[in-house]
Amino acid sequence: MAEHTSSSITIEASPAEVMAVIADFARYPDWTGEVKQAEVLATDAAGRAEQVRLVMDAGAIKDDQVLGYTWTGDDEVSWTLVKSQMLRALDGSYALAPSGKGTVVTYKLTVDVKIPMLGMIKRKAEKVIIDRALAGLKKRVESGLK
Repeated sequence: MAEHTSSSITIEASPAEVMAVIADFARYPDWTGEVKQAEVLATDAAGRAEQVRLVMDAGAIKDDQVLGYTWTGDDEVSWTLVKSQMLRALDGSYALAPSGKGTVVTYKLTVDVKIPMLGMIKRKAEKVIIDRALAGLKKRVESGLK
């Protein structure tokens, strides 16, 4: 990936429990905030999503996009933009690592919009998206365990 923004959070759950929530695209509107609709268009031999259509509303950016997913074992998933109305690129990943308190989740994201935007504003938008997604993921995973 080119220049990207990343952040990490510790979730009090096993990597498998965290990945189960990440892989459950139908529930994304329940916890992500920006995703209003999610539809799996294609799956791999293991039944994991390979292409997902997402209808997004992130304030200034409203978009209908298709992302292609690549699963690396049970502890990493990455995605890249297949098509979009507003974006030139949307590359990201979740990497999971067990820790004493549960699982450390690292989210990396690179966004490139079709409209001109200063690099620092783009990085700030990426940071907001990442922080909201990690907080939502933590809340969703931990609330599902109680």
